[in-house]
Amino acid sequence: MDGFLYNPQTAAGTRTRRPPSAFMITTIRQAWQRGRAQLHRSPSPALDARLLLAHVLGRDHAYLVAHDEEVLTAMQAEAYEQLLTRATADEPIPYLIGHAPFYGQEFAVSPAVLIPRPETEQLVEAALGWGRGRGPLRAVDVGTGSGCIAVTLARHWPAAEIVAVDVSTAALAVARANASRLARDRVALVRGDLLAAFGSSFDLIAANLPYVSRQEWTTLSDGVKSYEPALALDGGRDGLDAIRALLPQAAECLRPGGLVLLEIGWRQGAAAAALARQAFPAARVEVRPDFAGHDRLVAIQT
Repeated sequence: MDGFLYNPQTAAGTRTRRPPSAFMITTIRQAWQRGRAQLHRSPSPALDARLLLAHVLGRDHAYLVAHDEEVLTAMQAEAYEQLLTRATADEPIPYLIGHAPFYGQEFAVSPAVLIPRPETEQLVEAALGWGRGRGPLRAVDVGTGSGCIAVTLARHWPAAEIVAVDVSTAALAVARANASRLARDRVALVRGDLLAAFGSSFDLIAANLPYVSRQEWTTLSDGVKSYEPALALDGGRDGLDAIRALLPQAAECLRPGGLVLLEIGWRQGAAAAALARQAFPAARVEVRPDFAGHDRLVAIQT
């Protein structure tokens, strides 16, 4: 729980506070069991209940197991109940606890940024594999959000120059906190629309831009549609508006021998690759699948 201490005011929000006497004496084990039952609609009720309980107590999983007979204070029990209520209403667990895992680290998140997904780790893997053995690189993460891509690259490429750009000031504040805590402020943060602010060139251009189509939007869960930022999700009619705007800029900013990596939707491979070939007619364009075999990345190698 290092770096993410429980704040009862932010966790409880503005909900009506019940008096401490309204809560029965509850042990860690009982609280965990009740949470699992209350979150039964979740794909991972036991994990979600544990994360909320660990957050409230400011302890890790090992502590919960080793001290499962410890009694919660009235304030802890109240805060836990309120978090369970919010989670039952589909508010994402990472927003409730203020952080989410990505590539072995815990990244601060808020409703201003998309919650990092495991699929995006494949983009990072592709970038790190490509950069292995190369000299100092200059890389940009377009639409950085929480900064998870840029910060992870900075952690693995100590000699590289890493730039992260986002149009959202609120998102950049989250990315700045992550860069400070996890990458010693080695990420240059820029407010801008895609690559419009740059006249310089990059060896690597990485982007996880909005790619949800209008049709797919209707199929998203309530937790995603109601709480995660539409700015980071809505890709327009076919989901490719942002990618379509980025590619001509990327063609102007990519150095010879450089690489562009784009995360895409699971049915967008052919359309995204066609756009990439229009912008980079002499490049090698490849659609790479995720672990489920679905389209996930477009790689453009010049």
